Amino acid sequence: MRIAICDYGAGNVRSVELAFRRLGAEVVDDPARADLAVLPGVGSARSAMTELRARGHDETLRRRVEEGRAVLGICLGLQLALEWTEEDGGVDGLALLPGRAVRLCEGRVPRMGWADVAGSAYYFAHSFAAETPAATAFSEGVVAEARAGSFVGVQFHPEKSGAAGARYLARLLTALEQLSSRNSYSVAHEPADMSEGVGASLFRG
Repeated sequence: MRIAICDYGAGNVRSVELAFRRLGAEVVDDPARADLAVLPGVGSARSAMTELRARGHDETLRRRVEEGRAVLGICLGLQLALEWTEEDGGVDGLALLPGRAVRLCEGRVPRMGWADVAGSAYYFAHSFAAETPAATAFSEGVVAEARAGSFVGVQFHPEKSGAAGARYLARLLTALEQLSSRNSYSVAHEPADMSEGVGASLFRG
């Protein structure tokens, strides 16, 4: 499985790369040709979108989703995949899935630390969160995962979430391998068992 990480100069590229290498994935440089393109998430929305456009990653990611080819967004990567975020005074996103990102107004802000998602603890570090009808999992009332077509986005950092994060990424890779054998890269959410397709929860342990 070939993985390409969209480097925009501020993302957690190295830790994401190591997480996938530990699972046996090959990390390549071309997001257009990889089996999975990853949009990592550290930094501010405006600077991230500026760099994504400058490097051509925005069009590459949109094209991948249009073609039904897999994209994973992590933390800010999930927020950038939305239509709009109110961060930095308002920034247009990639519109890979419907909705917007808004600043957290309840609880601790920034929301940093471990929190439960479907029975396992994952590491979060964010001040903004997605509001989207494509949400597929929540943590303390906050969207933890969202899916639309071939896009999957998570608000937590799987690469910093220990064994639970590794299991999540491993299930995603397994699902993509199953779909690649059928000449399809869709990771659309359906209430099905993972053994029958990628639609099942990636949080099952």
